[in-house]
Amino acid sequence: MKYRLVKTTRFQKKTSRLVSRNEPLRKKISKTLKTLQKNPFFSGLKTHKVQSRIYGIKYSSRVSKDVRIIWNFDEQNKVCLLLLDLGSHSGSGKVYH
Repeated sequence: MKYRLVKTTRFQKKTSRLVSRNEPLRKKISKTLKTLQKNPFFSGLKTHKVQSRIYGIKYSSRVSKDVRIIWNFDEQNKVCLLLLDLGSHSGSGKVYH
């Protein structure tokens, strides 16, 4: 099954900011989004539930060693993934506890 990805404004702004001068990261994010679309629980994504500072308990998937995508299933449409946030796994820019 192929999921539809719905990007929030916050996700789009953070993505733009992170990839503006980082082409390798842009490619990794693109590859991760394609994998999420096919199978959000693919083992390479290391998807798991996390406690987000802003959104509560959601899913986190790995983009790179330190970058994560925070997402959840759309409550009205279970074939949609709502991409909520993108950011660091550690440091001041971390996206979850």
